[in-house]
This record gives sequence, structure tokens and C-alpha cells, in this order.
Amino acid sequence: MIPTTLCYIEKDDSYLMLHRIAKKVDINKDKWIGVGGKLEDKESPEECLLREVKEETGLTLTSYRLRGIVTFVSDRWVTEYMFLYTADGYEGELSDCPEGELEWVPKTELYQKNLWEGDKIFLDLLAKDAPFFSLKLSYEGDKLVYSALDGSPI
Repeated sequence: MIPTTLCYIEKDDSYLMLHRIAKKVDINKDKWIGVGGKLEDKESPEECLLREVKEETGLTLTSYRLRGIVTFVSDRWVTEYMFLYTADGYEGELSDCPEGELEWVPKTELYQKNLWEGDKIFLDLLAKDAPFFSLKLSYEGDKLVYSALDGSPI
């Protein structure tokens, strides 16, 4: 089991997206995702969020909100429990990311990017300002084969 964080930083009706193109071996290779990463030993989700955002973007978050927990199950990788955040306040200047290219993507253009199918589900929930949720996403390879919201199949 791997605990992680993922954050969608908002500005001018856009999200800061990371195009994962830097690593040769990367389960997110060529995908567009938010920023975040794995929790380190003795680290809370909030501490991980702040550290990962700073490492990947150069920004220091000043306003953020935990929106849900996403469980990723796969036939190719270890189960991941992801704490999903949005942020609407930050300080600092955007820097280069060692994991790919950062780009402000208008929310209306998100689905034109190469996204995981399950990410579209939680991005829709974020767009609808859904209350705190638990989402389970099961994959076979890159194909989403099952999803459940708050315990009910969708």
C-alpha cells in the first residue's frame, strides 16, 4: 500500500497540471495530472502536500482543502491511497519541475489532455464542488474496469 497526495492548484479558472514526461519508468508516463507524491515516514498528508508542491512547483501553498480519498487498485502496481486536495492560495514563483512540464490548463480544456479515465471522475466531482468523497478506481493496465463512489458502483 502506498499513501500519496495529489493537488490541483487553481488560478483564473485553470488548474496547474503536470505533464509527466521526464522519467523513463513512470506509471503516469505521458499523462497529465496534478502535483503531489508519496508520504514519507512520520509525515501527515498535509505535510506531504506542502513538501511535494514546493518540490515540484516552487510554490508554497497558503490555502488548500482536502476534497476526498481515492483508492487506486491495479493489476500492475501496488494499491495506492491518495489524499486529493485543491488549493486556491499560494506564494512564490513557479519553477521547473523535475518530473515533467507544468502548465496552467483552463478547466474547460482539461479533457483534451491525456488523462487517466478515473481522474475524469474525480475532476467532475471537484467541478461540482461535491462534498468530501471516497472514490475507488480499479484498473487493468491503463483501462478503468470498476469505479465506486462512497461505496456504491458508478
